[in-house]
Amino acid sequence: MRRAAITALVLSAMAVTATAQAAGEPRVWNFRAYLDDAPIGYHRFTLREQGDGRELKSESRFEVKVLFVTAYRYAHDATEQWRGNCLDSLTARTDDNGDRPTVDAKMEKGQLAVIRSGGSSSIGGCVMSFAYWNPQMLRQARLLNAQTGEFETVKISALGDDNIIVRGATVAAKHYRVTGPKNPIDLWYSQSDEWLALESTVAGGRRLRYRLN
Repeated sequence: MRRAAITALVLSAMAVTATAQAAGEPRVWNFRAYLDDAPIGYHRFTLREQGDGRELKSESRFEVKVLFVTAYRYAHDATEQWRGNCLDSLTARTDDNGDRPTVDAKMEKGQLAVIRSGGSSSIGGCVMSFAYWNPQMLRQARLLNAQTGEFETVKISALGDDNIIVRGATVAAKHYRVTGPKNPIDLWYSQSDEWLALESTVAGGRRLRYRLN
């Protein structure tokens, strides 16, 4: 199939997703995760409209093997409730190769009360998590880390336009980089601000990549 035809199919699939969302169906980003070029699992995001709010569920499962032996496991489950572009509550549970941090957050009297493994804090104003699915995240100077409960200072830079592969087709995309967290994060969005891909350099200089199924 010619590249133009494949690109048209990808854009059509995105249009169907947008139509389904408008009709009240959940919006899903289903990414396959790779460490360098080896598949290691998945990370799935499901967004549901609930009246004037939104619910975001995040689920990831990674398993890294060395010589057929599991060297690393990671599991993360989070539920976020949103009012507009502001986080209203968050519950997250993680198993990072045996380390099991927990985070619970809820708006109380205009403050986001955060209880995390090892401490607690209150954050005033409109708080966003690392909500890659919401392009408003790209305008923030601080973001709540759902795994650690830390309110991290970030710098988000626009790196210009790229062509990337999405579901087998070449797609024009806008490239951003998030710095401030331990590992910088690169993000790509369509021209209509649909989240398309993620990459980050992790321990040992290896590359973690998300690609849409």
